[in-house]
Amino acid sequence: LDKHRRPNFLVVEKETSLAEIEETFRGFLAREDVGMILISQALAEQIRPAVAAHARALPAVLEIPSKDHPYDPARDSVLRRARGLFAPDELR
Repeated sequence: LDKHRRPNFLVVEKETSLAEIEETFRGFLAREDVGMILISQALAEQIRPAVAAHARALPAVLEIPSKDHPYDPARDSVLRRARGLFAPDELR
């Protein structure tokens, strides 16, 4: 919890709406006490415009696999941006 008693996580369940997920994600982006956001790649895909619009270095957004969905590097927007910054040989 931060000083305003806001949690720094969201547990997403079947009943959680996409609007709530996106609103929480945008809220985390705006907070100064959040330096990193971990989001499953499957959820990131569902709110991709919001994830892709984030261009600042902090908070860093890391897409991780979930138990139901394996990680796909081709769908990771952060990795795609990083590939645009470096030569292919530098990423090996």
